[in-house]
Amino acid sequence: MQFYNWRMNRLALGTVQFGQSYGIANKNGQVPKADVKSILRLAFEKGIDTLDTAISYGVSESCLGEAGTEGFRLVTKLPLVPASCSDKASWIVQQIKASLCRLGVDSLYGLLMHRADQLLESDGEIIFQVLQDLKHSGLVKNIGLSIYAASELDLLIPRYRFDLVQAPFNIIDQRLLTSGWLKRLKQEGIIIHTRSAFLQGLLLMPQEELPPRFAEWSALWEAWHSWLLQHDVSAVEACLSFPLSFSEIDRVIVGVDSVCQLEKIVIAASSSHNYNLPDLYCQDESLINPSRWHLL
Repeated sequence: MQFYNWRMNRLALGTVQFGQSYGIANKNGQVPKADVKSILRLAFEKGIDTLDTAISYGVSESCLGEAGTEGFRLVTKLPLVPASCSDKASWIVQQIKASLCRLGVDSLYGLLMHRADQLLESDGEIIFQVLQDLKHSGLVKNIGLSIYAASELDLLIPRYRFDLVQAPFNIIDQRLLTSGWLKRLKQEGIIIHTRSAFLQGLLLMPQEELPPRFAEWSALWEAWHSWLLQHDVSAVEACLSFPLSFSEIDRVIVGVDSVCQLEKIVIAASSSHNYNLPDLYCQDESLINPSRWHLL
């Protein structure tokens, strides 16, 4: 029997670690296939009903297909459509059919553009029409975007109609909120999934273990860890309490590399506390955008 908890049922399981080594705090590398099955079993038992993956996540889709995804809603992402591709429509359809085959399912709950800005290029209309056709055919239920900054929505939402948007959102990166897009997306009936609740694990690392390249934000880390110590709250619970406190968010995506990690997340997410968290809001993309960390 599935466990029901309102907060737990707002979690989604990110699966990039199932296909490759991922995350600045990941010390275990890619999750072994045997562990994937155990993680999925626990997730299902605790009421987590959504799995987030991507074609570009290494062997994540194949791993999920082998483990079995019955009872889960699957969201995957379309990679960058090659500029050299002469028949983009056929290429996209082939990608999605291959994805369905790897996952072992007949349809997807969500299909997102992994590079949303490609819809603003010359072939954007063609690409979007293929997404709509996939939806109308029943192969996909919801089409949408995976964005890196809320500002991407300024040009995309007025131009296209989407069902689902996935964006980074955490106690440091609050752009989805401060831009007004969190409220606006919900008003327009768009499903909202957020990721990076732990900022790729950076927010969970002990202060003394933070890589030297993040020393520039030492005041922020000091404020964060002092608050956790003062209030005797785990970093996992505090991190999750932030996105889960916003009713506009439909699913908060969390990634794990072990059953133990998922168990800790389950306990933390089940808490009913709404903490008065410290103000860690930061607009510096060198910190809030992990794709820029290699420049530090």
